[in-house]
Amino acid sequence: MTWQFRKTGPGDGIVAEASTDPFSPPKWAPPVWHMPEGLVLLVNAVRILVRLAVFTVRNIVPVSVAAGLGWLWHQVGWHLPALLVALVLVVLGLWALIDWASFLRYVGRPARARWRLVFVYRRDWQPILATAGLTRVHKKREYVPRLVKVRCGSTSDRVLVRMLKGQAPDAWEKVAPNLAHGFGASLVRVRQGTAGRWSWQAGQLRRRQVPKPGLVWLEFVRKDALATPIPALPIPEATAVDLTAVEVGRCEDGSPWRLRLLGTHVLIAGATGSGKGSVLWSIVRGLLPWMRAGLVEVWALDPKRMELSFGRPLFERYGRYCSDPSGGMVELLEEAARDMNARANQFAGVTRSFTPTHEHPFRVIIVDELAFLTAYCGERDLRKRAESALGVLTTQGRSVGYCVIGAQQDARKEVNNLRNLFPDKIALRLDESDQVDMILGDGARDRGALADQISPIPEIGAGVGFVRLETVPDPIRVRAAYVSDDDISEMVAFALADDTHDAGEAA
Repeated sequence: MTWQFRKTGPGDGIVAEASTDPFSPPKWAPPVWHMPEGLVLLVNAVRILVRLAVFTVRNIVPVSVAAGLGWLWHQVGWHLPALLVALVLVVLGLWALIDWASFLRYVGRPARARWRLVFVYRRDWQPILATAGLTRVHKKREYVPRLVKVRCGSTSDRVLVRMLKGQAPDAWEKVAPNLAHGFGASLVRVRQGTAGRWSWQAGQLRRRQVPKPGLVWLEFVRKDALATPIPALPIPEATAVDLTAVEVGRCEDGSPWRLRLLGTHVLIAGATGSGKGSVLWSIVRGLLPWMRAGLVEVWALDPKRMELSFGRPLFERYGRYCSDPSGGMVELLEEAARDMNARANQFAGVTRSFTPTHEHPFRVIIVDELAFLTAYCGERDLRKRAESALGVLTTQGRSVGYCVIGAQQDARKEVNNLRNLFPDKIALRLDESDQVDMILGDGARDRGALADQISPIPEIGAGVGFVRLETVPDPIRVRAAYVSDDDISEMVAFALADDTHDAGEAA
């Protein structure tokens, strides 16, 4: 005979009873303790007070305003609070009429962000994340990633989320379509979470964003801000030209798209009709004031002789060297490599940073249809010479004022095995999803660079693409300005008129 122990009823201890099975092991039942009702009420009251305190801290401004208006109403009646509210509304209206940009920045968008935080994201946060598989259940308790804050832009919302312990951004990238459909967005991109940190820079206390483990930004795109073509940008003043930030178009958030040329090389990939010419001509347009001043030289290689030839007078090297596609372009690349080596020998031990001068101008080597020189040229010797010259320019030219800009249609490595030597890459419309990672690097498409889904309609998708910079791993959606034939003719006439004026002054 064995004994089994069990609890007979609420509040009772453990009792033992005999078991008829002589081979059954003894069973132990732990006691069940019931919390007194008074203690339960006390715990719930503390929870309510804590939640009320958290709500007050999170909403300190509206709570303070409401409390102040309520106190005035109690003291002097409703007339004074109503007058104050009307006065505030009038001031806000005048502010919006006088300076809409600042009103939108300090009042409009924060208010909209608060509204969408409460009534869009927080309302459906738990069920959507549970459906997407981003919540976890442990010991019958559900753990949900915490919604930190929301920032609203003109076309998208940025939501900062604190992930669960053990989660990684990859888990959010895999369910980005689920989140987009759940919250009514057209697209969701996942970015590494950042946090502000104060530090001393150049003798000043500045706040900068640094990566923060455990946080992730979700960018919910509400509408396409780049659906309409962008006209050619105005030719900048000479004092506004910056080789580290040449304006060539617009970013998705409405800010100017500025491309760095000094100290880097740029690879542009896109299918036929994707708008590679828009990027190239926008770069030339942004450099035009320094080109006519002699501080920038553009050497152009155009194997198909249909894109860059329209602005041939603008280029320092084109007509004499590039008219012969069988060997002239290769000779031009080899000449650029020789000049680059001579400049490096002259700068060695003298300076480590490059500043353009009339004696040593900044040289931009534009190669349209790069694959012709690296893969499709019929002469094997010419292909080897072209690859060798391009390899020298891309590996050694950044520090001495040389920038290579290559454009190609085919993203395969066997077509261009030098693509990893281009630090900054631009992917326009591509034919296949695998090509996105070939151009922008592994994981770029999972981070939202859907270059294979760009519309083939020129009015909608030409010039639209994704940029991945050497210093910024996350791709940025941009659109280059469209430079028409009339705009190129205007650029040529402007440059020639300036040359004539300079020649007259010199005489």
